[in-house]
Amino acid sequence: MEFGRIIISETAFNSENIQDVIHSNISVINLMREEGVNDDLIHEDAIMSYYLDYYTSQCTEGNFAQFVYNSGWDKELNELIEEGLALIGAEKHLELFQQQSKKVKLMSSVKLNKFLKGKLEGVNPIRDLLNNDTFFEIEENLVTLNATFLKTHPDFEVLSVDDMFAALEEFVGHEIKRD
Repeated sequence: MEFGRIIISETAFNSENIQDVIHSNISVINLMREEGVNDDLIHEDAIMSYYLDYYTSQCTEGNFAQFVYNSGWDKELNELIEEGLALIGAEKHLELFQQQSKKVKLMSSVKLNKFLKGKLEGVNPIRDLLNNDTFFEIEENLVTLNATFLKTHPDFEVLSVDDMFAALEEFVGHEIKRD
C-alpha cells in the first residue's frame, strides 16, 4: 500500500523561506527510507519533488556537468526530472534539460564513462562542454515552482511534527525513534 499523502510540517509551511516546504518533504522521504520504506510506496509526486530539488541544487552548485557527474546519468532519474519539470510548469527549464540531455546522448559511452569515472575538477573539456549558464538566466524559479506544486497538490497535508510522526508510525507499523 502506498503512503498516499505529501506531508509537510507546520513550521515549514509557515516559514518565510519557501525552500523549507521542499526540505520538509525531503525530511519525510529520508525518514521513510531510514525506516525501510521502498520508494515505490512513497507518494510519486513527493519523490518527484525530492529529485527536482536534487537537480536544482546540483545545477546551482556546479552547473549541468555536476548533475550528470553526481547522478551517474541515470535514465530513470532523468525521466523523472523531465516529467517533474513539465508537471511544475517549468517549460524553459524543461527545454534546457532536453537540450543538455541531447549533448550527453550524442557522446560515446566510452567518453561518458571516462567523464563519470574521472575527476570533475581541473582541466575537463567534457565538463566544459556540458556546462551551460542558461540555467542561471531562466526566469522560472525552480524552488518556487516546486514548493508551489507541493502546496497546491490535492494530497498535500500540513501537520504538527507529532502528527507527522504519528502518521508515519501508523504507516510503517512501529514507533520511529526521534533525534
